[in-house]
Amino acid sequence: MGLLNNKTQEIYYTGSQVFIITQALTPGVNVKYSLSNLESEYGGCLTASDVRVYVESGNSNITNREIFDFTINDSVLSISSDGDGDQSFDEIAGYDTEGELRIELRHHSFGGYRHTSLADIVSSFMVAYVGDGKLITNVAKSDVLFHARRGIAEFSYDVLKTVKVQEVELSTSLSIPMPQDYVSYIKLSFIGSDGIKRIIYPTRLTVNPTEAPTQDSDYNYVYDGDGNIISGDCYTETKWQAYDTDNITGNINANDDYFVGRDDRLDYSFGGRHGLEPEHQQINGYFTIDERTGSFAFSSDLSGKIITIEYVSDSLGTDAEMKVHKFAEEALYKHIAFNVLATKRNIPEYIVQRYKKERRAALRNAKLRLSKLNLEYMAQVMRGKGKQIKN
Repeated sequence: MGLLNNKTQEIYYTGSQVFIITQALTPGVNVKYSLSNLESEYGGCLTASDVRVYVESGNSNITNREIFDFTINDSVLSISSDGDGDQSFDEIAGYDTEGELRIELRHHSFGGYRHTSLADIVSSFMVAYVGDGKLITNVAKSDVLFHARRGIAEFSYDVLKTVKVQEVELSTSLSIPMPQDYVSYIKLSFIGSDGIKRIIYPTRLTVNPTEAPTQDSDYNYVYDGDGNIISGDCYTETKWQAYDTDNITGNINANDDYFVGRDDRLDYSFGGRHGLEPEHQQINGYFTIDERTGSFAFSSDLSGKIITIEYVSDSLGTDAEMKVHKFAEEALYKHIAFNVLATKRNIPEYIVQRYKKERRAALRNAKLRLSKLNLEYMAQVMRGKGKQIKN
């Protein structure tokens, strides 16, 4: 009954499973290896694109040799007797020694024990909440799956805080497309040469038009053969990308022509920043969200810099992402139960309201557990509030 019965420490820490090779392949017969333990660590069904296969032997010249002629079906990896693995097996058998077949996960990460997969959530709910003598006597598994997916998505926004970070170098186009599973941004920054992030702020000085219709010399819209308006280049975006942000921030560059050869630079710059808005008085650059192209647009001073995009996803992009932290597992069960009961006929309203309250209470507990507030952290924050500035 233990949750780690099918997981060895070797598989967890190495992300691979090793099998011993003792003989050559039989012509016409594929050799098969069970991947059940490795799939338990992976958290789902493996495909050929999820793993890499290597053969090696300490007593031969075979060292970390990768083979490619294999298939995976129903948690079983099969190596073809007439593929590139046949030669390696024959060499090992010829040396009269044992070899190793290592199946390695392409993408392996640690800490998976903290989470429960969507499949396990649905299966556990069907066992614990559905059946004869229970409040929910019957429900389609597809309904449970739907409410579980919706619960994971909702929890990702407020409770689980599924935050992802994408690092991209900004090209001269001054635009970065939104990540594939992007829902909303949290923070955009650029990384300095010291590795420290500098926050990039959104600006209200310009906009990203969602439409830019082409016009003729009489300012009339131009249409294509199907009667649709032809879109043209966006004047606002073009001008903003070319604009020198020093004119906004008041940043004074001593190498400007205005200052070259002058000994009284400070006198001429004195008071030059008077009247600036605080939101503009910074040199980290600006960004806007271009909904027309689904991208982030940046100011020209950020060209060539490394940009990090911290954003929220709904955890539904891939099967591996559909999981919930164990601190919020009970809250997800209550969420599913409430929504199933709320959509059924002939369920007394007081029962629906009871499960609604239980869902709210479980959700509150999950938020407290996941907030990671502790005395040490609070003390560290409060110490920073008692600084004394000395001349």
